[in-house]
Amino acid sequence: MRFSVQYAALCFVVFCNALGNPQANPSPEKEPNLPTISAAPSAQIVPPPANYRFPDGQTYVYGVEWHLFNAGTARVGLRDDGPEQHVTATAVSGGVVSTLYKVNDHFEAFFDPHRFCSLRISKHVEEGSRARQSELSFDYARGKSVLSEKNLKTGEQKSSENDIPSCVTDVVSGFYYLSSLPLQVGNGYVFIVNDGGKTNEVTAHVEAREKVKVPAGTFDTVRVKAEAISGVLRGKGTVWAWFTDGSSHMPVQMRSKLGWGTLLFRLQRVDKE
Repeated sequence: MRFSVQYAALCFVVFCNALGNPQANPSPEKEPNLPTISAAPSAQIVPPPANYRFPDGQTYVYGVEWHLFNAGTARVGLRDDGPEQHVTATAVSGGVVSTLYKVNDHFEAFFDPHRFCSLRISKHVEEGSRARQSELSFDYARGKSVLSEKNLKTGEQKSSENDIPSCVTDVVSGFYYLSSLPLQVGNGYVFIVNDGGKTNEVTAHVEAREKVKVPAGTFDTVRVKAEAISGVLRGKGTVWAWFTDGSSHMPVQMRSKLGWGTLLFRLQRVDKE
């Protein structure tokens, strides 16, 4: 079992696959496999509007549930770091889940606030018996992602390069990319996510407006369904994210349906610097 922020963000993606979560609203039916879709002109990263305001200095704190059990806590925050935006995300298991599978993950990502292109990511992952440190950078001049990984248990190191298009987002920054888009019911988007391997295309569809109650309060929201339609993330899970129905598009709830079960992320509070 694994509840890493990568899925929460793919949850976003894929939001997030920014994270995942169980059914709090409609129960989606099983869908047929989608055909592989090659990179199309519609699959792109759209720069934020000129007047867009990033939620700098805010950290979203989520309680994570698995089959109604407490699974832990996830935190995702953003701050202005000079010419870059700096995302920090953590996932720590708790409750009964922690006795079965301990998780202590920390992610940092940097992206260009003018183009929304990811620049680099650092990941410290402790999941069960696994412990890894990864550094990923995006070299757009050469059209390559450059990944370095170290197994913290054995000391083994490896590196790889993969082709990337002119602009990609990642499984951490994608959390914020999706919230920057015009989330009107019926809108659909295809964007590009890279996590160091092959590039994945993610589709996001704004399904409906709903009122959602979470520990942080009751909110009018729009529900967005996101999933990968190509690359290694294709078929690995579906994410539903509920964003406040306003200009801020604050993500108050996320549900990630994975092969081994469903995770529900519910906003507990917003910490401010």
